[in-house]
Amino acid sequence: MAAEGGPGHLLWEAMLQSVEERLAKDPSAVGPAFRRAQLLWNLGRTDEARLAYARVLALSPAHFQAIINLGALLQATGSRKDARTCFAEAAARHPDKPAGHVNLANLLLEDGELSLAREHYQKALRLDPDLAEAHQGLAALCERLGETVLAAAHRRLGYRNRAVTALPYRGRGEPVRVLLLLSATRGNVQLEKFLDDRIYQVTILFMEFYDPVKPLPPHQLIVNAVGNAELCRQALEAAAALASSSSAPVVNQPAAVLGTGRVQVAERLRHVAGLVCPRMENLPRSLLAAPDAPGLLAAHGFTPPFLLRTPGFNNGRYFVKVDDCRDLGPALESLPGSELTAIEYLDSRAPDGTIRKYRVMFVGGQIYPLHLAVSHTWKIHYYTAEMADDPEHRAQEAAFLRDMPGVIGPAAVKALEGVRDALDLDYGGADFSLGKHGEVLLFEANATMTVSPPGLGQLWDYRRAAIDRVMQAVGAMIARKAGSGG
Repeated sequence: MAAEGGPGHLLWEAMLQSVEERLAKDPSAVGPAFRRAQLLWNLGRTDEARLAYARVLALSPAHFQAIINLGALLQATGSRKDARTCFAEAAARHPDKPAGHVNLANLLLEDGELSLAREHYQKALRLDPDLAEAHQGLAALCERLGETVLAAAHRRLGYRNRAVTALPYRGRGEPVRVLLLLSATRGNVQLEKFLDDRIYQVTILFMEFYDPVKPLPPHQLIVNAVGNAELCRQALEAAAALASSSSAPVVNQPAAVLGTGRVQVAERLRHVAGLVCPRMENLPRSLLAAPDAPGLLAAHGFTPPFLLRTPGFNNGRYFVKVDDCRDLGPALESLPGSELTAIEYLDSRAPDGTIRKYRVMFVGGQIYPLHLAVSHTWKIHYYTAEMADDPEHRAQEAAFLRDMPGVIGPAAVKALEGVRDALDLDYGGADFSLGKHGEVLLFEANATMTVSPPGLGQLWDYRRAAIDRVMQAVGAMIARKAGSGG
């Protein structure tokens, strides 16, 4: 933990006192009101800062930087919908300022509104052709669309001379200095949200562009947030070399993450008792497009129904089910990439026709239930599953969160322990269903699992304690790592 005191923190407090004295004399002064909001945020007083920015906007509704800063604060504290409203307001009121377009485009990209996101990135670049953040966003967008050449071009422009980024520290006294390793492609784990900027002073290194010849910035802990082994191999190999050159403790050793591609995991975990891993194989598009593709697929062990996906993508993107080989042509047209992953379809339907997808997190060697999604469709994601409108589904999830061993059974728990041990990650997770005899039908297990806050309202109150337990466990694991000194 950071110590009390510290010149930066004391300076901000002195400046805040001075600004508040000025505001006492002239409460309508916009400049001091804005500075007060900035200082409150620097001091980590986020609730007060949010109200202070709202006060600035009451005085000056078009104040661009106040709108942007309020949006950033709301985003940082999990209020994405309100943050998006702020950034949309900034872009609408100040169409000549690129920052509004970029911030709005970033959230549009996260929400999957790719055409509108591209439009705002391009508006930003017309205003500032060298704007790194716009090139970075377009690189991620083009990668998602399978436009790999264009993605690489934007990535070079977005990260040149920006391989190292120091984030602000808002704590008291000496911070815990952290190197946060990221990939310039998508495929990072959202571990930065566990690095409280009142405790940790974070320096981000983008591994594809970091010069390994340069001395590492001062650090006491390395947090590897590069999570997608299929997409980010170059970044993970660079991260593994960096980690081996430092004596600092590491969260999620890159060498361990390198072994978590889907095909690799399915092969590695076949020996785990009580676990069923689907057959998986990476196959060239040319084989799948050949006139005799059904026979070739059968020779590889795949007969309908089976799944096809483009490696490296998550959240159901570029992932289809082939129920008949006559559907191969349309399936291939919908999937980018020269190589696709064929996956055996594990039928986990219950007698009522529903499919259950459980998620557990592996944090610091412990297993935590995170959610249960119930749906009638094979491709299940929590917020598109049939949960909000079905109280029985929510009751089943509540039971799982309250008593995981009692719901899935001791054999399934034992199988999950085998998955945890084989992955050997500080932070990771698994998605799975249960077979007719209680066996674990594994969908995926890796470091890319996200922990999202529950929805607003009393409907989701039953989920909050389980999510809080995971969040606290991750924070405690990172703190233990930081205090271990290697």
